[in-house]
Amino acid sequence: MSTLPLSANAVHFAFGSCELGTLLAARSSRGICAILLGDSPEVLLHELQSRFPQAQLTAAGADFEQQLASIARLIETPADGFDLPLDVRGSVFQERVWAALQQIPAGTTVSYSQLASRIGAPNAVRAVASACAANCLAVAIPCHRVVRQDGSLSGYRWGIARKRQLLEREAR
Repeated sequence: MSTLPLSANAVHFAFGSCELGTLLAARSSRGICAILLGDSPEVLLHELQSRFPQAQLTAAGADFEQQLASIARLIETPADGFDLPLDVRGSVFQERVWAALQQIPAGTTVSYSQLASRIGAPNAVRAVASACAANCLAVAIPCHRVVRQDGSLSGYRWGIARKRQLLEREAR
């Protein structure tokens, strides 16, 4: 973490590269609050601004390099796990879904209906899918591990090709 304390509404961010493209990682005073994947730093920064409209966004300094490297490692080798604190922001339902996602081991997938059952809401399949789509902590909250009932891939906030790459990497 920074040697200077972050203010309550400060979000520090940095860009990196990984096999999946451009990576934007951001942290608040409580932990990593965004891990975004894409092709364009500008698009990712706009997404971060939209996600945290009241925050003071500031480019992170050199003190964030280790955390950015840990996030890139998580993307490259998700089975290794992740031990940085997360600042998870969502509704109570979204946070239930995201907590359940974090319990799915690398190399394993579940269907949206199985995930809905796991959280005690078997009729909330669409709401579970919406919670997955609202996740802004790629790989740390592994929504890529959720597939259709027949095992086929469906929507992924950062693209089906990235979802496929993540699942293939975890299967090895």
